[in-house]
Amino acid sequence: MRNLEERSALWVAKHLVMAGRLLDIDPELAFQHALAASRRGGRLAAVREAVGLTAYAAGHYGEALREFRTFRRISGSNVHLPVMADSERGLGRPDRALELARGEDAQSLDAAGKAELAMVVSGARTDLGQLDAAVVALEIPQLDLNRAFPFSPRLFRAYAAALDAVGRQHEAEPWRRQARVAEKALGLDDELEPDIIDLGEDDDPESIPVPTIADVLGGKTQEPATAEGSVRSDEPAATHEPETSREPAQGESDG
Repeated sequence: MRNLEERSALWVAKHLVMAGRLLDIDPELAFQHALAASRRGGRLAAVREAVGLTAYAAGHYGEALREFRTFRRISGSNVHLPVMADSERGLGRPDRALELARGEDAQSLDAAGKAELAMVVSGARTDLGQLDAAVVALEIPQLDLNRAFPFSPRLFRAYAAALDAVGRQHEAEPWRRQARVAEKALGLDDELEPDIIDLGEDDDPESIPVPTIADVLGGKTQEPATAEGSVRSDEPAATHEPETSREPAQGESDG
């Protein structure tokens, strides 16, 4: 904001605050606030990012793609690549979504970004009728029945849905059950707004005080988390596989 004249900076800041507050309540109105901010702050990466995220949430996938491309050009960041790929799906172009996911830029994503992109790829495969490939797309290192990160509940449910789609319901149930366990362990099922857990930029998230599943469900004390920011589970590992529905990825596509 320092690059803007004082009145313009105040204008942009107010509209960005409103866009953030309204994003989950009224995405269309949030989008209009972000557009208002772009009238005076269109050269700022944060403003173009806000326009892209609100456009995506409101279902304006063409506008979202354009804004994310501009954000990437200004900032040099590929953080929103999963949302860009999902926007291609929203425009009815799953082939282009897969092309984005195969690019070199995808390799620079952190653990959360890779999980989001995997869910988008699985959805794109489903769009193309490639149900077995949709399952395989979700079999990534982040899909671990015994470890839970903030993205894990969605990833587990995606995998369960993909397994259901190919008739492997008996393998899907453990993943659905573990999604609920992970939500409780991470506090994501609380009625109150949960704390934001920052995974950082490395594959292994920073150490975060997260309750163990035993703490949440009761019972004997479990072993400490096996990785920083992860939660250890008692559930036996099941054969790997996931969900293909297209959800907004988190800014991060809710992917």
